[in-house]
Amino acid sequence: MNMQSPPPDITFTRAGIVAGIIAGQGLAAGVLVYGMVFGVLASEAQLTALEAFLMSGFVYSGTAQMATLQGWAHSKLLLPAIATILIMNARYILYGASLRPWMGTLPPHMSYSTLFFLGDGNWALSMQRRAGGEADAGFVLGSGLVMFVPWLIGTLAGNVLGSAIPDPARFGLDFMLVAFSMALAVSVWRGRGDLRPAFAALLVALLVNRLYPSGWTIVAAGLVGALVAYLSFDDEKRA
Repeated sequence: MNMQSPPPDITFTRAGIVAGIIAGQGLAAGVLVYGMVFGVLASEAQLTALEAFLMSGFVYSGTAQMATLQGWAHSKLLLPAIATILIMNARYILYGASLRPWMGTLPPHMSYSTLFFLGDGNWALSMQRRAGGEADAGFVLGSGLVMFVPWLIGTLAGNVLGSAIPDPARFGLDFMLVAFSMALAVSVWRGRGDLRPAFAALLVALLVNRLYPSGWTIVAAGLVGALVAYLSFDDEKRA
């Protein structure tokens, strides 16, 4: 079967990758600091530097990794940890779908390798540039790489320095997940209609955490919130 050629306006060049790297510099410093915070908390959770590094490399999601560490503190069960990661990262399905008109006709080795480095920051940056007429999909890869590398470096640095911080909570580092999640929620807030799933998730989280404190708290809250959000749409919108 012959592979379709990309539309004339879609390219994937070294110049596009470089442009993405340059554009992402403003976000790289924040990613580095966030990675260090994760490294410190991973050290407190008894993860080795290698384990923390591999988690950051393959999961590559601050919210999912922080949430997993919080659940890990209650019980070191693998299934709720995997479920937490899948639920927290479900938004990447939508991110990938939104990029399909731009990257969908590129060869698989280009599109899939680029999507591996996709994060919240470079997705927003890429969509903004695409709306402005950017045609080079290499921009997505470049802006992803410039955030992926600091995330790994920050994780290692934080994990090594973690032993020098006996009580991360004293410095508010354990609040990082809450702060980042609130910032993410504000960025995707659409109006009063979002209150119903948010309150449903909150109530379930409080109930499950009281009855069975574990990683399942986040899993249950995420599932119930998603279900309530789905049921909140009328039939026409759902269709």
